[in-house]
Amino acid sequence: MYQPQRTARTESVRIRTLDYHVRLWGDAQGDTPPLVLLHGWMDVGASWQFAVDAFSAAFAGRRTTIAPDWRGFGHTRLAAPVDTYVFADYLGDLDQLLQHYAGDQPVDLVGHSMGGNIAMLYAGVRPQRIRRLVNLEGFGLPATKATQAGKRYAQWMDELRQLERGELDLKTYGDVEGVAQRLMKTNPRIGADKAAWLARHWAAPDADGRWAILGDAAHKVVNPYLYRVDEANALYAAIEAPVLSVEAEGGSLAHWKDKFTLAEYHRRLAHVRGARTVQVQDAGHMLHHDQPQVVAKLIEDFVSE
Repeated sequence: MYQPQRTARTESVRIRTLDYHVRLWGDAQGDTPPLVLLHGWMDVGASWQFAVDAFSAAFAGRRTTIAPDWRGFGHTRLAAPVDTYVFADYLGDLDQLLQHYAGDQPVDLVGHSMGGNIAMLYAGVRPQRIRRLVNLEGFGLPATKATQAGKRYAQWMDELRQLERGELDLKTYGDVEGVAQRLMKTNPRIGADKAAWLARHWAAPDADGRWAILGDAAHKVVNPYLYRVDEANALYAAIEAPVLSVEAEGGSLAHWKDKFTLAEYHRRLAHVRGARTVQVQDAGHMLHHDQPQVVAKLIEDFVSE
């Protein structure tokens, strides 16, 4: 099994009625800004361990690195069940997390996938809070039209019923090895050692002794609100921090086919002043698992400029 090179400590922080589960590595030296790592959909803060281990000793040793579990993921559990997660809540949670850990000090922010989307929008809402931003495969969503609203609301209501009937429940596994196999099936590039380690943080035994993914099934219910590209572009244009957009050679846009292309994302990214783009070879959407040394060096070099 994979052996972490840097030991994380965990703590619970009260954020907006929730007890947020947060992983931390290192201790800040002087006024070095915190490095905040935001995980993606159906993932957990522990997912960053491989990249954190790949940072140089000089870089990791002089700063605090912070990785929360988003609401409804990992060990950040809601006190009462919900059937819908509203995207704006992630922005509100992040705002208060940064206030807790950094006060008024700007932070270096890294987000993967959904976490990258949150980071990009937040950096436009609170530009003074972000010193540098690295977006790993956080492309946003396909453009929508107002005429799609009716079908979207209907889909949302239909999926609420599916959730109540248990039709959206997440699969459970007889043992932790089954969870590791699931991780390797989803991402064939992840090594068996990393999958075995991550499985123990990505899932946990339930009341019946089966291993259940640490994610709320309600996350599978579609967002009832359409994705507004004009709003996203306006927030991109308001970003003041330098931005590095990192794409994987075998990234996540292929499943959208002609609904959303890399060229369309680059047109949106052009609204960010001076944004840079790089591609990581031999990596899929989970590029921080596939090529942790490469991703860690990109992050380290960019935020150290």
